[in-house]
Amino acid sequence: MGASSGTIRSTPFDRHGSAIRWADVPGTEPARVFVHGLGTNGPALFGRYMGRPELGGRRSILVDLPGHGASDGPIDFSYDLEAHADAVAAACAASGVQGVDLVGHSVGGDIAIVVAARHPGLVRRLVISEANLDPLPAALDARASQAMRAVPEAEWVATGYPRLLETDPGWGTTLRLCAPHAIHRTAVGLTTMTDPPTRELFTRLTMPRTFIHGDHGEPLLGADELRSAGIRVTTVAGAGHMVMLDNPEGYLSALVEALAA
Repeated sequence: MGASSGTIRSTPFDRHGSAIRWADVPGTEPARVFVHGLGTNGPALFGRYMGRPELGGRRSILVDLPGHGASDGPIDFSYDLEAHADAVAAACAASGVQGVDLVGHSVGGDIAIVVAARHPGLVRRLVISEANLDPLPAALDARASQAMRAVPEAEWVATGYPRLLETDPGWGTTLRLCAPHAIHRTAVGLTTMTDPPTRELFTRLTMPRTFIHGDHGEPLLGADELRSAGIRVTTVAGAGHMVMLDNPEGYLSALVEALAA
């Protein structure tokens, strides 16, 4: 995590004192908190947007989830959605922020939903992109998270993780900074989902909510159900699952619109 992304801060997130770390970029309140996706980190995914005048100079907290980036990856942590959400909430508490705009991508979007559901009053706006929302079966020929779940953790750590570093060098630049067991367990937590699933949690929430997806990203099921629940659904053209990498300006425009809701 580079210092250019802000001041690096940390706080414990488990009983052993393992630390979640984040880049705290100064600005006006209320703050914005950014939660990255599987196998990446906060500055790598969202750092490009810090200082952009369109975002209005707000204080920004770029979290590295447990087991990702600069955060610790304890071996006895569950890495399910609830555990990640509570770690993010701990970072918010240590930062002294409330009523935040919470922005999450992919599994970070699911985690953001769980943060809002488990910690009333913490989130005033919720903006997620390319989140899963529903349980998914283990499947070697499906999404990366499903393929990880289809292989036992020890086997994936020993062979799947190094193979992925070799076959996907783009993802490997951030994936190699993550704890392999944390990646596998996070994937399992995402695909097994919460009870009730994050789709139901998302539609129950009442703050302004936006779902951003790429026009050739993961299939967005139940878009009409989301709209009926008052959720803004925005499509970014020319973008797949990694919306902010495929079309950075398109994602920024969608984010600015969502944060003005």
